[in-house]
Amino acid sequence: MCIGNTVRKFALLFALPAIVFAQEEPRDTIPEPAWFVGSIAQLDSAIEATLDAPELRDGFQGVVIRSLETGETIHERNAEKLFMPASNLKLFTTSAALLALGPDYRYRTELYASGELDGTILRGDLIVKGYGDPTISGRFHEGDIDAIFESWADSLVELGVDEIAGNLVGDDNAFDDRGLGTGWQWDYESLWYAAPSGALSFNDNCVEILLEPTEVGAPPELTLDPDVDYVVVNNRATTVPRDSTTAVVVNRERGSNLVTVYGSVKESAKRLTTYATVTNPTQYFLVALKSILERKGIAVTGYAIDADDLDDPIGYEEARLLFIHYSPTVAEIVKVVNKSSQNFYAEQLLKTLGFEFAGEGAAKAGVETATARLRENGVPLENAIIVDGSGLSRLNFVSPEQIVAVLVRMYSSNVFQEFYNSLPVAGVDGTMASRLKRSRAGDNARAKTGYVLAARALSGYVHTGDGEPVAFALVANNYSAPYAMVDKVQDAVVDLLASFKRK
Repeated sequence: MCIGNTVRKFALLFALPAIVFAQEEPRDTIPEPAWFVGSIAQLDSAIEATLDAPELRDGFQGVVIRSLETGETIHERNAEKLFMPASNLKLFTTSAALLALGPDYRYRTELYASGELDGTILRGDLIVKGYGDPTISGRFHEGDIDAIFESWADSLVELGVDEIAGNLVGDDNAFDDRGLGTGWQWDYESLWYAAPSGALSFNDNCVEILLEPTEVGAPPELTLDPDVDYVVVNNRATTVPRDSTTAVVVNRERGSNLVTVYGSVKESAKRLTTYATVTNPTQYFLVALKSILERKGIAVTGYAIDADDLDDPIGYEEARLLFIHYSPTVAEIVKVVNKSSQNFYAEQLLKTLGFEFAGEGAAKAGVETATARLRENGVPLENAIIVDGSGLSRLNFVSPEQIVAVLVRMYSSNVFQEFYNSLPVAGVDGTMASRLKRSRAGDNARAKTGYVLAARALSGYVHTGDGEPVAFALVANNYSAPYAMVDKVQDAVVDLLASFKRK
């Protein structure tokens, strides 16, 4: 038998069934995974055999695997062809943000008073000027959605304010008013992963909908967080018997904040949390802030108003700066983007690049800034098509070679540790928590996942059995197989790399 067939059989036996076996057997009975000892040529053949799984032959695969120690290409397939990268595009956005903004960059949100303090009464407007901070939520405050606004209320109380005899005014002009990305599907609009961007944003521009089962046949109990009069929810879900299935769908009527919840919650289920996006993030921000100020004892006699709706522009020269709120650093923000594959954060970063370096907080300006910075750092992007920051659009097209070029460049950059720390760890956290757990790639590979319909990607870093660092990009498009099958094949390739030892 020729060596090619031997390697092919070994690769298929080693790579694909091992994943199924690891899921089915108790942990203490799993044998130590085998090392793949051989030459680069034999590893290349084994990868080829794994990628040739018959279930994926009706689609297209793009692959580049490169040693970061020697620079040699271990395997490539359609390396220069353009593929829909899905959330692998976040590698471009976060690397550009780290390189351009720097890991210590913090967003600021400024609070001004347009009038004078008359005793304990602010006779004028309270103005909130935003620059795109995505973190005004409970994400960095142990889930407490109101924590930041409550701290602002406390600061106002410390300044002696217990009444605002004016309006709450939101200045969101650092970003444009186009909240959704180019090419996003219309039926994504209600869903958390398509939340609109905005220079003033609160709770990822979503409302949390909590459902608890009641009696069979009755609607589940529904509560909102934050519980403010901004979103109206029509509860059309039903509590079903314990042997039924929990399945809930949320739909927000386009251009409104009228949300309908459909589906079923089984009576034995624990509290279920789902989400709906909001229309007009600035108004949502201000309504929520006004509610919390009043709850903390600060009366607001006016209304929540977008600065664009004022008769005259805000006179910041006469206004008094009360205080500035600063976000966590970009090093922490890119962790949210990559580990959780958080689209909203990615879009905020993209517009921030446009605002800070082109004076325009828009996706187009952000893309131009990001691609220019990456080109300056040796990433060839001349034929790439990039339209958003998250990869949610099906109009993005990049090549596996370009993905690996980003990984290679970041590996040699002075912000590599921050970039590396932002990637999900196989079998440990983020979108890789349940993948490659019981393999040599577990707690070894750092990789960004990506998924939109008929597009699946996995790109990142892994160390071989010799400790050799390797960068890889694995992208599949236009396949008919279940995405779990694509995951199995891509995971098998990463496991081969982690198990490889050179002769």
